[in-house]
Amino acid sequence: MAKIDPQKLPKHIAIIMDGNGRWAKSRSLSRIKGHEEGARSVRDIVRASREIGVQWLTLYAFSEENWRRPKYEIQALWRLLKRFLQSELEEMLQNGIRFHVIGRIYKLPKDVQKSIKETIEKTSANKDMTLTLALSYGARQEIVDTVEKIATQIETGNIGSGDVTEALVAENLYTANMPDPDLLIRTSGEFRISNFLLWQIAYAEIYVTPTHWPDFRRDEYFMALEEYQRRERRFGATGDQVARKRK
Repeated sequence: MAKIDPQKLPKHIAIIMDGNGRWAKSRSLSRIKGHEEGARSVRDIVRASREIGVQWLTLYAFSEENWRRPKYEIQALWRLLKRFLQSELEEMLQNGIRFHVIGRIYKLPKDVQKSIKETIEKTSANKDMTLTLALSYGARQEIVDTVEKIATQIETGNIGSGDVTEALVAENLYTANMPDPDLLIRTSGEFRISNFLLWQIAYAEIYVTPTHWPDFRRDEYFMALEEYQRRERRFGATGDQVARKRK
């Protein structure tokens, strides 16, 4: 098992869960089977995160671009999401996990929206960890929606054009009141961001593994955290400046 320093844990971890389809294809299984096995990885990573003390975990579950997939696959994903919320609710309540979502949720089927709303409400008082699913999410779309919100505030006279700052933009993103990710993990070996949290990951450490998401379980997760803890986060400063600040 990886040696993880609990004092150096990333506060917020974001994960691009990639490779369900390729995992299934390599085993001559349907893509749906890949998503089902991927849900087991979600359960394992959520539990591991809670056990070690991660405060924020955000999972890229369904992108805006994923609407282009076959209708049968999309419908299966929504059924799987509803089952997951139902099966994991009690564990979230017992372990102080608050459920949250980001994205254009209004595009989801009404019954799925209802399940999401109920889970959010039932877990709203939990404070030990926040599990966020990005659903019908795209970072460019998020930025467009944010610009529209700010433009409306300017038009109505609530703010002036000179009041637009980085802080104001952050306050109007889907992720308002969430810390920026410290660590971004991508499975299945692809070296791209795929329109995920483009604003928020400006200074995130990035960890890419060739492992497909259904095979990504706690052992490799802890390896990613160990790698994160070996890195020096400078945020634009020099290594010497960071070293002096530690003293």
